Amino acid sequence: MPGRNVIKIFEPESFYHVYNRGVDRQNIFLSAFDHAHFERLLERYLSQVPIKDGKGREYQSLCNEVELSAYCLMTNHFHMLCYQHEVDGVTMLMRRVCTAYTMYFNNKYKRRGPLFENSYRAVAVVSDAQLQHVSRYIHLNHAQFRTWPYSSLQDYLDRPRPWLSPQRVLGLFSNKAEYLDFVLDYESTQRELETNKRELADAY
Repeated sequence: MPGRNVIKIFEPESFYHVYNRGVDRQNIFLSAFDHAHFERLLERYLSQVPIKDGKGREYQSLCNEVELSAYCLMTNHFHMLCYQHEVDGVTMLMRRVCTAYTMYFNNKYKRRGPLFENSYRAVAVVSDAQLQHVSRYIHLNHAQFRTWPYSSLQDYLDRPRPWLSPQRVLGLFSNKAEYLDFVLDYESTQRELETNKRELADAY
């Protein structure tokens, strides 16, 4: 039987919560440089200005097929909120980024084989309320979320990067301060849910 959220039937002009983790739950980011390299791959494929490789060849930009609205890179997993214009936008982005990152990681750490547990998992976001909550959930993923550099929270507040697209989510709030209040209001609840989840896992 397929795992939860593995079967993906995508629709154009739709939001998806996309996530993945290391095979056997192993770490996929072992250093700050690894996190930064993954971000550079996101920029490579989402930049509106073509990025070239060492031989001067342009990487294919997917900015017209898919937008990255939010993300958080943890130690053994990542979360993304994507809005795709084309039916295969998410698939193309994940295939390119995860393949390129696996090649980088395996070469750097002298390993072979798959790095990620699955190709990835995805959940359709079907309402504005769900969209708001998913973005908040992603930004709260790290315990030190206010200062964690490998997420998009600062892009929502004061560090806009051209390859990230928070506008659709921020458009649901009066201003950036209201969005931050929305995130902070749920922090204690999310931490409690995470604690309960760990305790239940330890009981079996």
